[in-house]
Amino acid sequence: MSMIRLEHLVKRFGTFTALKTMDLTIADGEFVALLGPSGCGKSTTMNMIAGVEVPSEGRILFGNRDMAGVPMGRRGVG
Repeated sequence: MSMIRLEHLVKRFGTFTALKTMDLTIADGEFVALLGPSGCGKSTTMNMIAGVEVPSEGRILFGNRDMAGVPMGRRGVG
């Protein structure tokens, strides 16, 4: 797997903002845990990386490849 980069990632459900602007880089081979209280956006972030949810704003990149429009089954993550 290559580096995963989240750039200015935002997720809204109607008027509710589930994830405010998030920037994160996970290097190839790096282990990362998302920690926080209930409702802070951990599952929403993982669902966007996996392709279950579409970001309202921002980009998700695997290496230099933008994942916009790449279906869940073709991302190679689970």
